[in-house]
Order: sequence, then C-alpha cells, then structure tokens
Amino acid sequence: MHIELVIAKLITVGLGLLITYKAYKGYRTYGSEPMLYVAIGFLFISIGSVIEGVLFDVVGLSIFLSGTIQTAIVAFGMLVILYSLYGQLPQQANEGESP
Repeated sequence: MHIELVIAKLITVGLGLLITYKAYKGYRTYGSEPMLYVAIGFLFISIGSVIEGVLFDVVGLSIFLSGTIQTAIVAFGMLVILYSLYGQLPQQANEGESP
C-alpha cells in the first residue's frame, strides 16, 4: 500500500472525527438535536472514507463489493446529515404560530 494514500486517508478520518466531536459537543452544550444527527452523519462518512481499503486489503473482499459497502456507508451518513437539515422543527418554534 502506498504510504501517501495511507497518510491522506488518516488526515481525512482525523478531520471527519474532529467535525464529529465538535458537532457532538454542540449537541451536548446547547441540546440541539440536529447537531447530534450531524455528528452521527460525519461519523459514518469518516468511517466510510477508509472502509473500502480495509475491506479490500485486510478482509480480502473484491474491490467491487468493498466499494459498494463504502458507498452505502457514506450515503447513509449523508442522509443522516440531510435529515438534520430538513427534519422536524423543534416544538418551541411552532408554539408562536397561529393555526
């Protein structure tokens, strides 16, 4: 395996986990449920960024199957982040509106 690729993957995972941590910290500090979903989404995207190589090199799956699993994991993470953006509004925001 090329050391440059390993370094690039480690940087990518590190950045993703840093975003995950900051989003989770925002959730804990402010109780913002969408930030929890952002944290979960970035966790899946971070894992997905390296899982293909692990499945291919370590587990021995075909490159097609490894890529398919990686794509599914990243897509799921993106769906979770999308839910954080378009999910239900907090009940507090709806209280001031008239029917």
